[in-house]
Amino acid sequence: MQTPLELQIQTLPDGPGVYQYFDKDGKILYVGKAKNLKKRVQSYFTKHHDNYKTTVLVKKIVSVKHIVVPTETDALLLENNLIKKLQPRYNVLLKDDKSYPWICIKNEPFPRVFQTRRMIKDGSEYFGPYTSGKTVHTLLDLIKELYPLRTCNYDLSKANIDSGKYKVCLEYHIGNCKGPCEGYQTLQNYQDQIQAIREILKGNFKESLKDFRNLMLELAGEMKFEEAQKIKDKIEVLENYQARSTILNPKITNIDVFSIVSDETMAYVNFLQISHGAIIRSHTLELKKKLSETDQELLELAIVELRERFHLLSKEIIVPFEVDLGETIKVTVPKLGDKKQILDLSERNAKHYRLDQLKQIKIVDPDRHTNRIMAQMKKDLRLSVEPRHIECFDNSNIQGTNPVSACVVFKDGKPSKKDYRHFNIKTVEGPNDFASMEEVVYRRYKRLLDENQPLPQLIVIDGGKGQLSSALKSLDDLGLRGKIAIIGIAKRLEELFYPEDPVPLYLDKKSETLKIIQHLRNEAHRFGITHHRDKRSKSALQTSLETIPGIGEKTMITLLKHFKSVKRLQAASEKQISEVVGVSKAKKISEFYKTLNPKKE
Repeated sequence: MQTPLELQIQTLPDGPGVYQYFDKDGKILYVGKAKNLKKRVQSYFTKHHDNYKTTVLVKKIVSVKHIVVPTETDALLLENNLIKKLQPRYNVLLKDDKSYPWICIKNEPFPRVFQTRRMIKDGSEYFGPYTSGKTVHTLLDLIKELYPLRTCNYDLSKANIDSGKYKVCLEYHIGNCKGPCEGYQTLQNYQDQIQAIREILKGNFKESLKDFRNLMLELAGEMKFEEAQKIKDKIEVLENYQARSTILNPKITNIDVFSIVSDETMAYVNFLQISHGAIIRSHTLELKKKLSETDQELLELAIVELRERFHLLSKEIIVPFEVDLGETIKVTVPKLGDKKQILDLSERNAKHYRLDQLKQIKIVDPDRHTNRIMAQMKKDLRLSVEPRHIECFDNSNIQGTNPVSACVVFKDGKPSKKDYRHFNIKTVEGPNDFASMEEVVYRRYKRLLDENQPLPQLIVIDGGKGQLSSALKSLDDLGLRGKIAIIGIAKRLEELFYPEDPVPLYLDKKSETLKIIQHLRNEAHRFGITHHRDKRSKSALQTSLETIPGIGEKTMITLLKHFKSVKRLQAASEKQISEVVGVSKAKKISEFYKTLNPKKE
């Protein structure tokens, strides 16, 4: 069933990427790029368009697909690839055969370095492509200033040089070339220069930038500000220079990339088709798990289906782990380098697709979303039942003063604030977290049992083994050991402790289960700290008022309700205080604070 367009837009990611619009027949209408996919696509549907063509386009859009990329530059390059490949009706620009410029190091003796828009497979090296012509010109100017290279297209073979076939030209006489054509420069020396240029084109030009900065300062010191500004412009371009694109790489040709992301019920396989170093297609396939299929089994099935659907004939595929597809297909599992980068991009798109689907389920069918979360928590935390009702405890005190505890309640993975409870510690003196935890856990569940209230399926204790052991004592006293699951969470490494298990459990930092437990812990901490501060503030105000001669308990309560804090009471004038408690008492209070603060007149 087709997902409503409004819902598709609502769940788009906020990062850079390329979006594709399709009509009711699945025919592509338009390809565009965006720094923020969600904002850009939304803009088509939330504002009036003066352009008639755009108005017609928007009316025809039925579905939106997107490809997430690392940077805005990558989005620009991918947009160019897809428009040239797909030729969407409503794209006017970029449909021609022009491409972005590259910098070529020619495969020849004494290689030339020049700009080109055509890639020829003759062993030459290509760097780019570049979305800015200014960047290309700055790099070539930098290379020209640092390393004198030949610009002629002579065949500088050893035999031709030894025979004296060529003569040096004007470039040699003005210092732009060292004359390799007459043997004035050795091949080794020239190749050393080319190696240094390779490093610059890869983005390794720290030394060059340092030299440019020194030159800029020298020119500025000599009052040559126009020349210094030109050098500054070059520095800015080089600092913003992106050495390598994930979207276009001439070293990777005619390869298919597959990655998989899965959860309890579904698997998502992303596929990228690479042709002549460029991404020309992206698709994500959903697979519903029927049994406990492994990712390897699901990926193998998906690869076969996708290759048949899109008529893929490539002899090599890139995957995250080994798969068995027969002997005719080369399977590559990259660990580093360009192929690993393109695999990472595929995995990123698979993850984003999964997140989009989960967001849509959460909006359309919140119960299904909740059921999935609860099932995942049950599995991750090794529970016997789903934790539909969770309670978390946290202690708050400063050097043992005004000790309090907080209990927060989550139902179906969400805060149930009406069920939150505060506890003032009654039986413990001094800063004793363990004893405080034992007291509040006992009091909480003794009351629930007395009132015949439902008990939680899971208790989370904010603290390590000590706090967990204290809470367990209370459950033992109440006969609840084994009837309620209980775990402790230690803050430093997010370790989860279980009763009588010395080895902590570590959950994936990105897992939804850990996020819910962290939310519980943070809510308990916030709720407890707020109550502790209120209690401490009122205690301080009460203590201060008790020392004022002639001020009784009723007056103290009246002042407490009106001024809220000692600071506000001290700052109040005698007239303001008299409006609350009368002239006589106001005078006593005012004189008392003047004695405490003699500078205040």
